[in-house]
Amino acid sequence: MKELLAILVGGGPAPGINGVISAATIEAINEGRDVIGILDGFKWLSEGKTDRVIPLTIDEVSRIHSTGGSILRTSRENPTKDPKKMENVISALNALKVKYLLTIGGDDTSYSASIVEREAKGKIFVAHVPKTIDNDLPLPGGMPTFGFETARHLGVRLAQNLMEDAKSTGRWYFVVAMGRSAGHLALGIGKAAGATLTIIAEEFTEASISLRKVCDILEGAIIKRLTTGRDHGVAIIAEGIAERLDPEEIDELKDVERDEHGHIRLSEIPLGKILEDKVKDSLTRRGIKVAIVDKDIGYELRAAQPIPFDAEYTRNLGYGGVRFLLEGGSGVMIAFNEGNLTPIPFKEMLDPVTGRTKVRLVDIKSESYKVGRNYMIRLEKEDFSDNAVKVLAHAGKLKPEEFRKRFGYLV
Repeated sequence: MKELLAILVGGGPAPGINGVISAATIEAINEGRDVIGILDGFKWLSEGKTDRVIPLTIDEVSRIHSTGGSILRTSRENPTKDPKKMENVISALNALKVKYLLTIGGDDTSYSASIVEREAKGKIFVAHVPKTIDNDLPLPGGMPTFGFETARHLGVRLAQNLMEDAKSTGRWYFVVAMGRSAGHLALGIGKAAGATLTIIAEEFTEASISLRKVCDILEGAIIKRLTTGRDHGVAIIAEGIAERLDPEEIDELKDVERDEHGHIRLSEIPLGKILEDKVKDSLTRRGIKVAIVDKDIGYELRAAQPIPFDAEYTRNLGYGGVRFLLEGGSGVMIAFNEGNLTPIPFKEMLDPVTGRTKVRLVDIKSESYKVGRNYMIRLEKEDFSDNAVKVLAHAGKLKPEEFRKRFGYLV
């Protein structure tokens, strides 16, 4: 009987998943192994079920690398939360006679894979391919996680369309972009599209982010645009801001639903609408009429057809993952750095304090961030000089001293 490779996908969809599945399947079969796809991530394995699998062949996967979504589906099932579930996973994989396991997913799936590798005690060789449009895994050489570039590409197109609509209709758009822990996607979209401003969680040093502060940044940008005769704009806002807002400040956060990994379901929090209502109310009370529309950009990006970068990148990752496993390796996340396979041991990916996978945040001290920040329309220190503040205060229908008191803390 041939040795068996199993492939599973966890977490949310990302452009390029099928490219990894395709390349891994082809390479394994060419090397004399059989391949199965495990459906719905760890969901059925956690129940000990072995019938939710499909055989994979070269004919079936040879052209899927350019398609979006996941032919194996995906789920956020977390077997690490319950020892019995993890026991079921190991038992099911052993019953299927799995020799090699290739997982595809983000930080949570990576952590689950590391525990599978540990609990299998050498009977199953495990490698993980990092996937997330959030780009929040610390890959070497600054490489993005696969799916990020495609998601950004499509997000930029959507943002540019909204910018034209805003200009044509004289309105503002508050666009909330995906990114639970890191603001890479929001910043990448805002910077490349030339959005009016982008707000990400990393720019706030305090543990809890003040809703008032976020609203004041947006209101300050609107007023600053009005001084130049522009009644429109697009603000890109990272959804991760919602997770750090003070629950006592927002009713919607008090009883919000959480997923299998304990994360707040950010899709359940109407961050854009909350900001729209607060900012619009503040301006209206001073007699300033501004049309604001909130818009989420998220699910539209996750299952898109991969752009050539991700189509090529995921083929490298799928091939590299199988080569590493077949050569006797285990317990790593597969990365590519300067064109070469770079396996990273699971233990090096874990934060020694939290015990969870490390997160790559936007470095707000980097030149890349500074370039993006310098092209945004936001209140700056120079806006509070005597002459400048008079103009801004007039547009905001405040006295200069009132404007300083209201917005001065932002800079």
